[in-house]
Amino acid sequence: MHLRWGPRRRSPRLLARGGGLDLISDLPDDLLLLVLAGLPCVSAAARTEVLSRRWRSLWARLGQIVFSDVPFHSLEAVLRRLPRPIPVLSLLEIRFPNERLPWPIPEEHLVDAASVNSLLRAAARLEPEEFEFELPANLLDGPLIVDLPCFHRATSILLDLHPVGVILRVPAGVEFPALEELHLWACTVDIDALLSCSPRLRTLCLSNVYSDSDDDLVVSATVAVSSTSLQELVLRQTDWMDGVNIVAPVLKQLTVSFSVIGKVSIFVLAPMAEMVSWRCCYLEVPIVFGVWRLEQVTLQTAATPGQLPSLHIHASANSIFVCEEETFMHEMEKHMIAEFSVLELHLETNGHVFGALAFHVLRMNRLCSARRKLKVILQRSSVKEGCSCSPHCPCESTGWRSQTISLTGIEEVEINGCGGDDHEIDFMKLILECAPMLKKIIAVRWGLIK
Repeated sequence: MHLRWGPRRRSPRLLARGGGLDLISDLPDDLLLLVLAGLPCVSAAARTEVLSRRWRSLWARLGQIVFSDVPFHSLEAVLRRLPRPIPVLSLLEIRFPNERLPWPIPEEHLVDAASVNSLLRAAARLEPEEFEFELPANLLDGPLIVDLPCFHRATSILLDLHPVGVILRVPAGVEFPALEELHLWACTVDIDALLSCSPRLRTLCLSNVYSDSDDDLVVSATVAVSSTSLQELVLRQTDWMDGVNIVAPVLKQLTVSFSVIGKVSIFVLAPMAEMVSWRCCYLEVPIVFGVWRLEQVTLQTAATPGQLPSLHIHASANSIFVCEEETFMHEMEKHMIAEFSVLELHLETNGHVFGALAFHVLRMNRLCSARRKLKVILQRSSVKEGCSCSPHCPCESTGWRSQTISLTGIEEVEINGCGGDDHEIDFMKLILECAPMLKKIIAVRWGLIK
């Protein structure tokens, strides 16, 4: 729909009839509101006032109001134009255009905490059922302290605050009695305070959100969530963390993805969880076993019928590492927050023997009773064909070929990327000896199954 300012041009046919009728404006209000609802932004709907008096202020009766091209400093004035009392507002969405401004940005265009807080209060007075708000990142100059006002009727709130050091506070007396779904991006907030004033919260999504410490605004790298009402929790951090603490007795779905630069503290109490997706990346952390460094741990429950829950351990070999057996085992056990039936080892061997690591992992107590399938994926791309480690390499130091462990639960073993080396054959022989219930062995080499 193309809108323009200025007098409306009439066709010669209409002029010949003495001006003709505005057939669109004669439609019932409900139909006109459907026309306005199809416009991409409420500002476009507001500009229809120039068409006829019939359209004047009709846009303010929209059940869903989306702002996407109104400059920040003009938006609060637009909100004041809405009628009082306002009709039931199912959605209020506020996003801002990417303005082309000179650099450095003139001070009058910058956004400060006072203006953000004032705009949020104006939005809260409209009492939307769903509220979405995105800060204009290109207009922010340094950290902001933002006070979250009461949204009494809101069942869903989404706040995208961008990674500029936004501290989101929940003032005393603020409540969200109807809130069931909350999405937060890029801020620091007292999560406990936020949860305590949201008694009906069912879904919580946190992306790059950190906890502060009471009133001193000290940022913690441990994210703690404790709620008796949450049924779904999503936690994604692109920056590093040092701890995850989750207590949610009725939680059904948990999605967590984060990175660490040291040993991590993990506590998860979610006995009702049915779907779990857990991923932790170790960034240059010396969690090692012999020559092997732990890189990533992933836990995935069944997402589709017939799929088995699985634990994936990623590690790479480098002869400069030293052995820390207890640390390696203890660190992996932290991530076993749900039951699983499949163990996958993704190993970048770099020419090293993997048997010692594999049997070290298989000896873990949680793994002995949980496994039905073992899958080993070997990545050899970084070593030329025929290369191998030295005769006295630490990867052979544990005497793993003479070990005996109970693998009574394993029914299937699959090895991808095997090259027929002696140590690989020794590994499969030892598996046969230790797994009396084994039904199938699959060895994959260069795409061929033997």
